Amino acid sequence: MKQEENIIVGISIGDLNGIGPEVALKTFEDPRMLEFCTPIIFASVKVVSFIKKQLGLTLNLNGINDLNKVVPGKINVYNAWNSGVNINFGKEDPVVGEFAIKSLFSATKALKSGQVDVLVTAPINKHNIQSKDFQFPGHTDYLAKELGGKSLMFMIHDDLRVGLLTDHVPVKEVANHITKKLIKEKVAMVIDSLKMDFQIAKPKVAVLGINPHTGDNGVIGKEDDEVLKPTLLEIREKGDLVYGPYSADSFFGSKNYQNFDAIIAAYHDQGLIPFKTLAFGKGVNFTAGLTKVRTSPDHGTAYEIAGKGEADETSFKEAVFKAISIFRNRNEYEKLTENPLKLKQKKL
Repeated sequence: MKQEENIIVGISIGDLNGIGPEVALKTFEDPRMLEFCTPIIFASVKVVSFIKKQLGLTLNLNGINDLNKVVPGKINVYNAWNSGVNINFGKEDPVVGEFAIKSLFSATKALKSGQVDVLVTAPINKHNIQSKDFQFPGHTDYLAKELGGKSLMFMIHDDLRVGLLTDHVPVKEVANHITKKLIKEKVAMVIDSLKMDFQIAKPKVAVLGINPHTGDNGVIGKEDDEVLKPTLLEIREKGDLVYGPYSADSFFGSKNYQNFDAIIAAYHDQGLIPFKTLAFGKGVNFTAGLTKVRTSPDHGTAYEIAGKGEADETSFKEAVFKAISIFRNRNEYEKLTENPLKLKQKKL
């Protein structure tokens, strides 16, 4: 493990025609960021320099071809490719999508080998990245395969944390995916993450209902009564502070979410619409459950403003902060929970 004050942050560049490169570079225009982490952008120094010039950004880049040549306190750009790229801001381009995946592959390899400590991913276009080499809905599923563990999309901002039972699943299929096994698995992942990644000793978790008004006693669907409620009761009887299901339509508006350390939504939009309403532009997407730490901003490629210098880097900067914080919390948790017999043996 590297010293905490020199945490290496790997950055996959995302869609070059979107705002990902802009928000990444703007994040490190603030020299104070380099005082507690060293970034490595996985792309091409020629491409990143071109984007920097186009946007009128003032920062120095350190191009490297060898990850062993990383310079602390510098914005390192690892040359993940050497070929040229035609950049057309705001345009969806499958060729540019291929370079986004080259960056992700290279950054993930470095993360797996320990050459970077955490990974922050800039936004990709889920359509133009599809190829024979990449057949995943997005970052999360790919990283789950590469890094090991079972992934959980966890949207976080200050004390607001929203996890999902199902994520990139069509709405018509949501109920079929939510099984007793899945509920127990996702609840356990949320609780484990709250303890390990956020230092919350006894987490209190709320679970939202699947159907409107949690089914209204079976009038609007039976899944809440037959699957969700009995499963949550089983979990509670074993000592975990897990409550619900709560009617999703009033849960956030009533500010009930403030009474819990995390909320688990049944499906993507049920959780992300209120989260982004409350925290858009400042929230972070954290992939819990993996063996390594990965975060990303809470927005997409934003083609409509790409290349105009208008992108707000706040969410990307928060993603860097959260990755570093979670990395430190996780290391501390591992030390505190390490087998005391092993610790004694190390001292002998």
